[in-house]
This record gives sequence, C-alpha cells and structure tokens, in this order.
Amino acid sequence: MSRDSFFFRWVALVALVLCLTWPVQASSFTIGEERKIGEYLLYSMRKELSTLDDPDISQYINNLGARVLENIGPQHFDYHFFVVKSDQFNAFAAPAGLVFFYTGLIETMKTEDQLLSVLAHEIGHVVSRHIAQRLEKSSKISALSLILGAAGLALGVPGLSQGLLTGSMAAGQTLNLKYSREDEEQADRLAFGWMQRMQRDPEAMREMLQTMRRITRYQIGPGTPQYLLTHPDPEARLGYVESLIEVDQQRQKPQAYVQTNNFAFLRFKYRVLVQSADPDRLRTSCVTLMNSAKEAEQRHMARYGLALLDARDHKYEQALQHLARVHEQYPHESILDVDRAVILLQNGRYNEARPVLEQAVKRDPTDLYGVYQLGKLESMSGNFPKARQLLLRVAAMMPEYAQLYFDLGQLEANSGREGVSVFYLAKYNLYRGNIKTAKQYFMRAAKDTTIPENMRSEAKQTVEKLDELEKEM
Repeated sequence: MSRDSFFFRWVALVALVLCLTWPVQASSFTIGEERKIGEYLLYSMRKELSTLDDPDISQYINNLGARVLENIGPQHFDYHFFVVKSDQFNAFAAPAGLVFFYTGLIETMKTEDQLLSVLAHEIGHVVSRHIAQRLEKSSKISALSLILGAAGLALGVPGLSQGLLTGSMAAGQTLNLKYSREDEEQADRLAFGWMQRMQRDPEAMREMLQTMRRITRYQIGPGTPQYLLTHPDPEARLGYVESLIEVDQQRQKPQAYVQTNNFAFLRFKYRVLVQSADPDRLRTSCVTLMNSAKEAEQRHMARYGLALLDARDHKYEQALQHLARVHEQYPHESILDVDRAVILLQNGRYNEARPVLEQAVKRDPTDLYGVYQLGKLESMSGNFPKARQLLLRVAAMMPEYAQLYFDLGQLEANSGREGVSVFYLAKYNLYRGNIKTAKQYFMRAAKDTTIPENMRSEAKQTVEKLDELEKEM
C-alpha cells in the first residue's frame, strides 16, 4: 500500500466513525469526538506514514509549534507535529491537532520563518475547526459506501476505498476534501497575526505562496501535489496575503520584526534531508551552495550537510573535519558537540564520545538529542541504572517516541527484568502502529506481578482504552 494514500484513508475512517457511531444526518461534530479520532490516529498513523522519529528532529518542530501555540491561548487539543519521509510537496492537519510536514515540502524552504508560516497556517485550520466542518459536510455519503470503503481499508486495498469515495463524489456526495477559499483566508489571517505577535516577518508567507504558485504553474508529471489539492488556489491566497502585508507596511508605526537566526532551522533541514533525499543529489546541492551561496549562513550549513553525508558514508574523519569548520563559525552552538559525539559513536570511539556528551548534556539538559545519545552510550557500556535514568527523562518529554521504548525494552531484558521489557515492547508496538501486537503485550504486562504496580495499572488502562477505540472505530 502506498503510504501517501494515508490522507484518503483517515478521511474514510473518520467518515465511517461519523456514520456508524452517530446519525448520518447529524451536523454536530464535537470536540470530544474529534479528540477520540485524533487519539486513534496518533496510535495508527505510523503504520501508514514513514515518520522521522529522530528525537532531535521531533524536538525542533514540536518546539516551533509550541511557540506558535503560546501566542494563541488554551486549546482543545494536545498538538503533535510530525515529519513524514516523502518527496511529495505536502503538509496537512488531521483531527485533534495532528500536523504533518512532508520532507519534500521542507526541502523547498530556506528559512525558519517559511516553515513557521506553513506550520501556523495548519494550526489555523485546527483552531478554526475547518477539519470538523469538512467532515460534517461528508454526511451525504451513504452508509453502504462507507462500509464497503472500510472493508477496502481493512483488507489493505486502497483502490477499493478510493474508488468508492470517487464514485460518491461523482454522485454529488462529496467528502469536501478541499478547504474553501474562506477557510484558507481565515487560516492565513490567523497565521499572519500570530507571526506578528512572535515578531516574525510575514513576508515569509508570501515567499512560500510564491513557491506554491511556481509549483502549480510548472508542475512536471501527471499528478498535482496533494497540498495543492487540499489547499487550492495559491494565486488567490498570495493576493490576500500581499494585501495584509501592504496594510501592515502602511501603518504609521509599522511592525518591527526580528532578524531570525536560521542555524537551528538549517541544521534541522539537513538532518531531515540526509534521512530522506537522494544522497548524490543532496551532496551536489551542498557543494554548490557551499561554493556559491550569497548568504554566509547558507554556505556554512551546506558544509554541515556534507558532514552528515560523509558520516553516513562512513567517512568519519572527513565528516569530523567538516563539522569542525562549521563549529568555528558557530562556537556557542553546543548542539554541534552532540553531533560530533554521534560521529565518534558511529566510528566506535566511545571513550572519546563520552566526555563530549556528558559536557553537552550538563550544559543543556533540555537537549533531548544529547540526553538520548548519552543514554544509549551508557546502555551499550552496561551502565543500566544510568542509562535507564537518561532514557526515561526523554520518555517524559517525548512519550510518543517509539524507538525509545525499544531501547528501554532491550535495556530491561539485558538487566534481567523480562516483565518490564514486555511492558516497553508493548509501548514500542503501540507507537509503531502495531495495535494488535501492542494489546497482546499490554495484556501480559497487566497480569505480571513482577513489574511495578504503576506499569501494571498503565497496561490495564491502555488495554481498556484500545478496546474502547476498537469498538468505536
């Protein structure tokens, strides 16, 4: 099954829930209902989408989202931001504050403000409950079509469900996948205001919409990017955003915007691309930028991209040399010390990596990437109590990070605590989207008296929650 068909699958799933759980003619789609669907999607989406679960990548984009949310006020949902490995130009918001950015979209961005503008726009759709409104209007779809569509989903035959959905649209029973022009203007207006509050230049909104317009005009190949199908008419959006910018510039006291430091964004971007883009094409791009980019920041961070590529190709000394050159330009960025330590770990130089990681974590204990890497090093060294402490610190801040629970499960198995290992393997499978396997492990953990009471209680509660979701989904 194509992972990029997930968008259609969750729409069909949500429509099925509305049909089977609530009357088809109902026009009320409550916060609680949306939250429940979002919770199920949080568990299941990793089975459909190849997300980059690197704690470094996740922490950056979730922190950026949190900065936007600080300027909005209390929300109905706990937001989660994900990076999806796909060359598609796409981003979308799913029910209950789940927001997805495809690596193909991130590759087109040059600044943090550009990423922020798209992120804020997607939050605008969630805050305005445009998703719920689209789903309410799907009530015209027949129950039979939805049930057959669900059968297609269950069998892993997306063509069946998509074909039925297309047939329903042809009959005038549309799912209303596209946001309306009014929806887009409202999301852009909200994003514009939030960027102003953050003192971020909304000019970045214009830059991204110009990119979208260019892709619309010069799209090569048979398919239109999914983003442009669900977020239509970038030309009209561009005109609207330009009018907002013009009004802002005509004020007697125009808004003063801060000059954004793009180090963190460019580091995030290259870490994303090294895990998702064609390495030869990326290397060519890095060399070109390093030799010809007008902005010094772009040149320096292109070298950072080369360091990551060399490490990936096991050219460790060359990678360390590139990284040292980057560190000369950014001597106060301690995260580069963590990058150096990771390359040393990849090269098997554990004794050299340890003091670098320890110092980096001491300097910035909020950097979960450094904490995680030190935890893995302690686990490999057999220092299980220290490793457990560090990995649990990451789990407290990133509870949906699947790989972390695999590491904890392995650690506990090596420590002779098989029952606790089963509990963590249950969580690993849960956040990998293997819900049936997770449920089996949780049931075992709930009955295991050798593990702590809080874990047994959590296992029992999770089984009950999964039972409830399965009944409703």
